[in-house]
Amino acid sequence: MSDFYQTLGVPKNASQDDIKKAFRKLARDFHPDKNPGDKKAEEKFKQVSEAYETLSDAEKRKQYDELSRLGAFGPGAGGFRPGAGGPGFDPSMFGQGGAQFDMGDLGDILGNLFGGGAAGGRGRRRAAERGDDLQVDVTVSFDDSLHGVTVRVPVDKPDTCDTCHGSGARPGTTPKVCPQCQGRGSIARNLGGFAMPQTCPQCRGNGTIIEHPCTACGGSGVQHKTKRYAVKIPAGVKDGSKIRIKGKGEAGLRGGPSGDLFVRVGVEPDDLFERRGDDVVLDVPVTISEAALGTSVRIPIPGGGRVALKVPAGSQDGRTFRVRGKGAPKLKGGHGDLHVRLHVHVPEKLTKEQKQLFEKLGATLPDPRVAVLG
Repeated sequence: MSDFYQTLGVPKNASQDDIKKAFRKLARDFHPDKNPGDKKAEEKFKQVSEAYETLSDAEKRKQYDELSRLGAFGPGAGGFRPGAGGPGFDPSMFGQGGAQFDMGDLGDILGNLFGGGAAGGRGRRRAAERGDDLQVDVTVSFDDSLHGVTVRVPVDKPDTCDTCHGSGARPGTTPKVCPQCQGRGSIARNLGGFAMPQTCPQCRGNGTIIEHPCTACGGSGVQHKTKRYAVKIPAGVKDGSKIRIKGKGEAGLRGGPSGDLFVRVGVEPDDLFERRGDDVVLDVPVTISEAALGTSVRIPIPGGGRVALKVPAGSQDGRTFRVRGKGAPKLKGGHGDLHVRLHVHVPEKLTKEQKQLFEKLGATLPDPRVAVLG
């Protein structure tokens, strides 16, 4: 028996999610419906299905790993034929004298691992599986992120066939019990003294066969579709937020439930406002005289409208003022704050008259460097 981890192309410490992703990719690549008449692809599909059937079950995987450690699988294993000295039998693997692991125990483990007695050949058909979650990205304007908006999101995905409703059979017909495995989904495979169940090659573990495949989906029960969903983006959504839509992900396998759809929202930057959590920052330029003498400035606020901001005399460049409750909407109610940051504008060019005025003013001002530099 080949190494199931190598068959799926994953390391022995792979997570269940990694194993599932590897199986889905390989199953799609080698599915007989995608490779009609290709015997190599069909055999590869059988191997991949057999490996996944074991590694996707936590208890079966644990037992498989233990048997692998004991040398039950792989080149030269010989299936652990009874009797010391048989091909692949190494007493040192079972403790001193080879007495700590008997073939009855091995048979029990093999029976549990492959879904039935080690010699009985009974298995179980593959269970229904939940479909994968999907993620799509949408981008909204800064204003729409503040007010909320409904967008239509296209999602390209495998989905339940509209014609056969996922059965894979042509309308008016039904799948039949597999004659090779009698609906069990597995058949006995001789491994050097043991009849070990393997995925049935005729029904590929489903327990049923489709004599008259659906013409719309080729018998798979799944069609590739582009669907559009109306997604409500709530007011106050932040850049990178995810919105979950239950049951709108990839269709499940063998009648399993669909996965979920996650919509990741990107928010376009704004020319005036900078978002910081629920707060918003606004840079406001003032002249030197306004900063020195004080002034009142009407400033825009997020979402529209203006408010008056009082700038005290002697305000320095970079000083920040807080306008409470004028920031972004919070998802659970209320608003953040608006932080207004002053930038004292120094003119790059002066007229002759302006230069003379600044020289006169400068002559009356104290030297600011004395207090700092001495």
